Amino acid sequence: MALSRAWQFSLWRLLGLIAAAVALGWWLNALASCLLMLFAGYLAVTLWKLHGLETSLRLQHRIPPAEGWGIWGELHDLLSRRQRSEFLRKRRLIGLLRAFRDAATALPDATVVLDNAQRILWFNEASTRLLGLKYPQDIGGYFSNLVRAPRVAEWLADGTAIDPLADVPSPPNDAIRLSLRMIPYGSEQSLLVARDISNVMRLEQVRRDFVANVSHELRTPLTVVHGYLDMLEPEQMPEWDSILRELRTQSRRMTQIVEDLLTLSRLEAQESLPEERVVMHSLLLTLKREAEGLSQGKHCITLDIGSEHDLKGSAKELHSAFSNLITNAVRYTPTGGRIAIRWSDEEHGGRFAVSDTGQGIPPHHIPRITERFYRVSTSRSRETGGTGLGLSIVKHVLNLHHARLEIQSEVGVGSTFMCMFDREHLLAPQSLTEEA
Repeated sequence: MALSRAWQFSLWRLLGLIAAAVALGWWLNALASCLLMLFAGYLAVTLWKLHGLETSLRLQHRIPPAEGWGIWGELHDLLSRRQRSEFLRKRRLIGLLRAFRDAATALPDATVVLDNAQRILWFNEASTRLLGLKYPQDIGGYFSNLVRAPRVAEWLADGTAIDPLADVPSPPNDAIRLSLRMIPYGSEQSLLVARDISNVMRLEQVRRDFVANVSHELRTPLTVVHGYLDMLEPEQMPEWDSILRELRTQSRRMTQIVEDLLTLSRLEAQESLPEERVVMHSLLLTLKREAEGLSQGKHCITLDIGSEHDLKGSAKELHSAFSNLITNAVRYTPTGGRIAIRWSDEEHGGRFAVSDTGQGIPPHHIPRITERFYRVSTSRSRETGGTGLGLSIVKHVLNLHHARLEIQSEVGVGSTFMCMFDREHLLAPQSLTEEA
């Protein structure tokens, strides 16, 4: 590899000094002494320059470009340029950090930086208002020790805390309701964001009250209309026969919508349900009889009880949720189709499943199918008498039981709706517990 010009200059200068020392030593008849003095002086100068360079680097002094040629000048120039580049890079990073902190400070949401042990590394001004954190004494403290809310402690102790935690009272002011979210970043840090959702909660309560009040107000006039329609006999007015039948059908459908809306409003107003033993064997037999009565022999309905466990929860609400799933299966399965009801044990709990051989649901509809009044096919739902609220009721009932709804469907093959219950909600059969 070819030497750089700086190395060439330094080598030629050293050779020139050696030649001068040899000439002087030859003239003085002391060649060895002159060469020794040359190398000793050269080594001393080199060590002195190394000492100065090491001191400047250690003390982080500015290294000016060296004057002159040679390897030392080249080293000084390289280090000076590198130092200048690092200085500019550091200034840019400091500017970005300040801009980030200014932006985070201006956020209306409380933002807290935590390490892997959930110690507080930094927080913005909104954290003082929403979480009650105080600067600087709370820096380095454990978040769970400073925000003493049982739900928050359980949420953090879960280990992952991926799902947001909603409707948490603010420590400084119970009137403020918060939504907490944990966002991991880096290798050992996470960002906790607390958002004030008080207005959203108030609007949601206004919506629930409005739906409940309107449903109550509609119930009475619908009852009157339905009663008068029942008094009219189509046989007495043959020309009005089709009109009266349609009026009765729509009146019953409207009444069912009102009842479902009232059910949803009641479920939304509840934070928990009574925990009682739900004897699954008798409940499943009841559901099968109801399905056969609704089907009127048009479908093949089977029941598979693969688990002896009962459930802990509300028998009334679970019956409503399971019945909605079975009713949908009967309504949307063509004549001659099969409907299978199963209760089985799973690795993490129990599973209630309803399978059918209906038309199936396209994949893009499945994420939204539990929304109120959402319909995969509007015409088909109205033909079968559906209100569009059944799956919303199912979802709310399962949420109150800390369960979840899973849906598998293939167009042209059929669908399976599964209610997944945690093991904590399973109870051993009553006969076995009594023997124990």
